[in-house]
Amino acid sequence: MVNKRFVLAEDTIDKEDIKDLISWLEGGPWLTQGSLVKEFERQWAEWLGVRFSVAVNSGSSANLLMYYGLLISGKLKNNKVVLPAISWATTVAPAIQLGFEPIMCEADSLTWGLDPDHLEELVKTHDPGSVILVHVQGMPCQMDRILELQSKYGFVLMEDCCGAHGSKFDDNLVGTMGDASTFSFYFGHHISTIEGGMVCTNDEQLADLFLHIRSHGWARELAPEKAESLAQEWGVIDFNRPFTFYYPGFNLRTTDLNARIGLSQMAKLDQVVETRVKNHKAYQDNLESVPGVEFQRNPRGTTSSISFAALASNSEHRERIGRALREHGIETRPVGGGNMSRQPFWVRQYGAQEFPMADRVHQAGFQVPNHGYLTVADVAFICEVVKGAST
Repeated sequence: MVNKRFVLAEDTIDKEDIKDLISWLEGGPWLTQGSLVKEFERQWAEWLGVRFSVAVNSGSSANLLMYYGLLISGKLKNNKVVLPAISWATTVAPAIQLGFEPIMCEADSLTWGLDPDHLEELVKTHDPGSVILVHVQGMPCQMDRILELQSKYGFVLMEDCCGAHGSKFDDNLVGTMGDASTFSFYFGHHISTIEGGMVCTNDEQLADLFLHIRSHGWARELAPEKAESLAQEWGVIDFNRPFTFYYPGFNLRTTDLNARIGLSQMAKLDQVVETRVKNHKAYQDNLESVPGVEFQRNPRGTTSSISFAALASNSEHRERIGRALREHGIETRPVGGGNMSRQPFWVRQYGAQEFPMADRVHQAGFQVPNHGYLTVADVAFICEVVKGAST
């Protein structure tokens, strides 16, 4: 008999958030992008420890904006980009959509992020202009090795942190070590704005480009003196200035309604991270000696995972674990999108590629819940189910 259901994701928007939103809405506020979006951006940048944050309508849009901003920035020596095999569709898709030359990198056995050894082979061979990494399920990549390679070979580094809010490598929060980074605020992530995302950087030029192309390509959101300088440079008459487009942009804006939720979520972010870190460690402690079960390792930092990712010994073992979990009311699923080079959209255009570690994750990886409402006792119960299906 299942007395409790354990879901992979719980809504972080609670009754108090809804009450606050209703009270605000009753005042007849401005709803589209306005002052609350700016305040949410300010608070997020302060929490993360970066100079600039630009809010958008999803984490996927954040990746699109990050790629395109770099593409038009003049900072890339070429359009080659190295991508992680274990990632998500919208980590990879913008590279294809925007005309980059994508190069897939194997996963490492420690973190399941970019394999630094394979990455070095690729950068030696291809000399890419950029590299994007994913902190898989919240597990920080081997940033010391990757940053050494960046220093040595001179590529621009993008961090996809969409499920890694609060994770650290050493004392550095993920999202602060690359040239630009992205986060998602979708349902079930560390905090939620219903839909939403953020692009972050310490580079003022990039931040200005993100503001341009988030909103059609116009200059309305730039500092007044910057907008004035552009208008003078291009000889724009005053009447036309609000509708002058300096870049071929998108409309990826979020709203003040989403930002109002985001601001109430910021008040609980530290507690959410603390709970996820505690639960992640409990999973590791409970699964350490379970036969045939492996998991990611972070020997130099803190892991605030979006869910706990583990690896069965093979596909049949994963099926047994999956059946047992479902029988006990515990949701499970594959790890992210698995090996993206096995996905049809990649195979159709670039052909199948073999990556032994990424293929193992694709064929035998699974994830179990970790969220702010899960207790250490819940974690212990879930681990007992995994153990029972593994012995």
